[in-house]
Amino acid sequence: MTRWERYLTAIRYSLLEQARNRLAIGLLILFVPFWYYIDILFTTPGEMVSFKFQATGSFLHLNARQLTTISSGMDAITLIVGFMIFSATRRDTPFDRRLVLSGFPRPLLIAARLTSIVAVALGVSLYTTGMLVLFWHHGMPISLPIICLSFLTAALTYGALGLLLGLLVNSELPGFFGILMLGLIDTFIQNPVGNPTANQPIIKAFPSYGSTQFAVAGGFTHVVPWGYLLLSLLWIAGFSLAGLAVFTWKTRSPHVQAAEPKSLAGPVAN
Repeated sequence: MTRWERYLTAIRYSLLEQARNRLAIGLLILFVPFWYYIDILFTTPGEMVSFKFQATGSFLHLNARQLTTISSGMDAITLIVGFMIFSATRRDTPFDRRLVLSGFPRPLLIAARLTSIVAVALGVSLYTTGMLVLFWHHGMPISLPIICLSFLTAALTYGALGLLLGLLVNSELPGFFGILMLGLIDTFIQNPVGNPTANQPIIKAFPSYGSTQFAVAGGFTHVVPWGYLLLSLLWIAGFSLAGLAVFTWKTRSPHVQAAEPKSLAGPVAN
């Protein structure tokens, strides 16, 4: 097989694994609108909230329900994509190890895995953006494509994190717990509706910061802050490169040292 054929084969196996995950697909279809509804249910429709828009350094006075809709989408995306990729990586790692021992190059396999993450993240982002339109309070966001792109970067960030954790941890519980806690804390502290300190500098240290700023730009302004999109891409690249390093280490060939032959004959008598 050529390298291209091996790459396509690896992608096919990875996507088939995701397609067989019926629980994740059902969770996506039902959880996203449910999460939108639950979050918006406890938000006062006419309430206004101040959000610091870092691209201009000014505070935007936004409808709390509309801002919560963006935050809810981020919540759903980070959890679903992170769990899907983590679970698939945990199941597929032994098979990937056998592929490496059979001659598949490691960078090719990780590239195929990242391609499947992009495909999953794109599908989830499009669906979540569609649900956002249904729950948006009054009117429409200024730019749906920018919101969809911000959802895509958030999904890719947590997909790459799921890949890294799937390769790194030895059991499912720490991985699920890590994605759950980081995802919920990350998206919660970005939203000033529930977090009074959401405009503090500490939010810049979390993975969804750039995606949230970019989404707010698409929902409420005509500004396109490409620098925050680049910030999200740096998180994606960082998690992906770390995943490649762990994958290379986990699939390394065992090093076997040949033992020196021992003489079966006893000492020769003089």
